[in-house]
Amino acid sequence: MEKQTLPNSTLILVFGILSILGCCCYGILGIIFAIAAIVMAKKATAIYTENPELYTGYQNVKTGKILAIIGLILSIIYLIYTIFLFATLGSEGIMNMQEEILRNYGG
Repeated sequence: MEKQTLPNSTLILVFGILSILGCCCYGILGIIFAIAAIVMAKKATAIYTENPELYTGYQNVKTGKILAIIGLILSIIYLIYTIFLFATLGSEGIMNMQEEILRNYGG
């Protein structure tokens, strides 16, 4: 019998990568992609453990899950930092800080 690839194994890997990249979008996109990747990885792992000789692509699932966990942690940290900035400086204070940074370093 020919081996099949695990369902969504490539998608899990892509979502794991996007969760790390998505942490730069105030953490929201990173959290969404990370949770989706972790849930899909859990299902794929359950399928793989039932019949490991029938499937390939488990390495993508493991790598995607690790990347998703890293992306989730980074996204949560960045989201907390963003909430902290808005709570302490407010939106006007953040805009002033960005303008000052641009004046000093950006030209």
